[in-house]
Amino acid sequence: MTGLLAHEGGGVGDSAPRPDGRLKVTGAFDYASDLTAPDMLHGATVRSPHACARITAVDVAEALALPGVRAVLTHEDVPGAKFYGLDVADQPVLAVGEVRYWGEPVAIVAAEDEDTARAAVALIKVGYEPLEALTDPRRAAFDPGAPRVHPDGNLVRYQPVRLGDPDRMHAEVVVIGEYEVGMQDQAPLGPEAALALPTGDGIEVRVATQALHTDRDQIAPCLGLPVDKVLVTLAGVGGAFGAREDLSVQVHAAMLALRTGRPVRMVLNRAESFVGHVHRHPARMRYEHGATSAGKLVYVKAEILLDGGAYTSSTNAVVGNAASMAVGPYEVAHAQIDAFGVRTNNPPCGAMRGFGAVQTCFAYESQMDKIAERVGLDPVEVRAINAVRQGSRIITGQRIDAPAPLAQMLYRARELPEPPPSGTEPTDLPGGVANVTRGEGVVRGTGYAVGIKNICFSEGYDDYSTARVQLSVVDGEPTALVHTAAAEVGQGGITIQAQIARTELGVDRVVLATPDTTVGSAGSTSASRQSYMTGGAVKVACEAVREQLLARLGSRVSADVSLVGGKVVSRRDGVIATIAEVLGDIVLEETREFHHHKTSSLDPQTGQGDSHTQFAFCVHRAVVDVDVELGLVKVVELAAVQDVGKIINRQSIEGQIHGGSAQGLGLALMEEIQVGEGVIRNPDFTDYLIPTSLDMPPMRMEILENADPRAPYGLRGVGEPPTLSSTPAVVAAIRAATGRPVTRVPVRPWDLVGV
Repeated sequence: MTGLLAHEGGGVGDSAPRPDGRLKVTGAFDYASDLTAPDMLHGATVRSPHACARITAVDVAEALALPGVRAVLTHEDVPGAKFYGLDVADQPVLAVGEVRYWGEPVAIVAAEDEDTARAAVALIKVGYEPLEALTDPRRAAFDPGAPRVHPDGNLVRYQPVRLGDPDRMHAEVVVIGEYEVGMQDQAPLGPEAALALPTGDGIEVRVATQALHTDRDQIAPCLGLPVDKVLVTLAGVGGAFGAREDLSVQVHAAMLALRTGRPVRMVLNRAESFVGHVHRHPARMRYEHGATSAGKLVYVKAEILLDGGAYTSSTNAVVGNAASMAVGPYEVAHAQIDAFGVRTNNPPCGAMRGFGAVQTCFAYESQMDKIAERVGLDPVEVRAINAVRQGSRIITGQRIDAPAPLAQMLYRARELPEPPPSGTEPTDLPGGVANVTRGEGVVRGTGYAVGIKNICFSEGYDDYSTARVQLSVVDGEPTALVHTAAAEVGQGGITIQAQIARTELGVDRVVLATPDTTVGSAGSTSASRQSYMTGGAVKVACEAVREQLLARLGSRVSADVSLVGGKVVSRRDGVIATIAEVLGDIVLEETREFHHHKTSSLDPQTGQGDSHTQFAFCVHRAVVDVDVELGLVKVVELAAVQDVGKIINRQSIEGQIHGGSAQGLGLALMEEIQVGEGVIRNPDFTDYLIPTSLDMPPMRMEILENADPRAPYGLRGVGEPPTLSSTPAVVAAIRAATGRPVTRVPVRPWDLVGV
């Protein structure tokens, strides 16, 4: 029996330790970039130096002549389909005739060692005829004379939402704002990496990914192979956050392996990683809110423009999320929303934690603060007055059919103890160890924000997950083997799978098989869905195994029997038998799929429809100190109140809230890919800044449990909601401290000092 042994830990509700935790903290864990194989070659990529250009020639002769080079491939060598994509197959495996973004792959090389491979890349001569790069998303959306990034145009999706009566969109109080969200990177510490191994009549690709079957279903057509000849196996993932939903090196490594007949390893360096995966969609948004003098919302109008970059990726879903979540977790009778996703010659954008909902949350929460100021209400009070609750409908007409105690959550966040005044040590003050202040010019502010996030896939997608569970006796001990294709990307999904197996089968010993495509699909590790979907699949598979086990006891089984501590226990008769005795040499196995309830697409004209599976909420309170003379900000504390439905693993939940809050803080204050004329100017961790331990403040957390009756154990997805509300809470605190109308994230020093 192979896999990861999860011997320590408890069941559902316990803070079971991570089965891979010790390996990771001791450095013994194998990440995808650590993979090796005998007789392995190394791959490297030729990338475009232009954001938009016609390819006039590709000369590979010098590269092929370099000793140690075993293959040089261009689009002419793609054995199957030349294009792939998550939603639309518009992305070339290797550039065909033109390049549409800076860093686009043009050719690939396999050589005996990495240095030789990269030397060969430098020898490949590509002729380019530069073309006008379309980098302005507004022009891409609305200028009919703009260059066409693709033959079918620049608009990926337009999604309106219409609610109520447009003739009644007038109010006593009207606030208008324009907001901008910069391009954020997922910044995974582990680079994109894969090892491709020829299998005789097919290929195995071991890769850091978020969706094994989605990868396989794109890889196989490009290789000209049936899907059953392509095995995709999960390699160790060093962070994901959406960056690994799209293909990166998978097809390239596989092409080189098939051409050479040898294993090929491809690992991107840090600069390549910044162009080798998608980013968060930058957004430009214009909002108009109308309210009564008492602060009750009357109407909301919004225009949301999302820059998807050169290829479609997840833009369709991002636009759908942005449109449906455009007003946030608030009741309103009238809404007029127009959401656009466009292609440009900027770097491709796709999935990132909270996609679509993060951008709009910054805008609508900024607007709620404006309303509070205009009507003279506390920021918490104006939100509570308008908060949705169970039975409310969002602007798409979908009813919230599970508990949603949002007003109580807001009040609880306000009641949490506030942090004491900052000390005088440099690390206590804005600027930190740079020692730029002794406290003069430092002002404190407090801000609040709340977000609503959809959980699982939406808009009619048949979202499901598969689990195979075996129960047998190994070395005299009953042991469960759990096999799913769910990608463990650091979120703790394997921990939860083991907890569910222990709870449902009453065993201590659980082995987790390596995720691969020999078991049915588990979908993507995204949309905060794996605990819900794969957790649900493991639960129902375990229940089926349990039924088999109890059937072997025949008449000895009563209605009140349970599996506990390796024993079959009756409430009336006590221990009936041990599980090992019942099993003997038999191996029980069941495979089950778990599907959530049906959803529907948004109407293309009105945006109405029950498009989402589940809603989750998080409230943040941020306390900041701002040096108003230098424009420097220190987040003193973040407090979060989140409803998780049911606590499966408290420690994992706390980690998700911390992590999501950190990424939201990063977007608020420091994280932005700087793009000029389509070129990334800061593709490294020297100039692309992410929060460190010195930037993250202490956190207070209140974790609530209001069960969702449709979900396994009543749980709600946890990972994304804190990313939404942390950003606008930090910015609200900055506004409270400075009085400056901050409308763009990340906030820059000159936004605060009037330069």
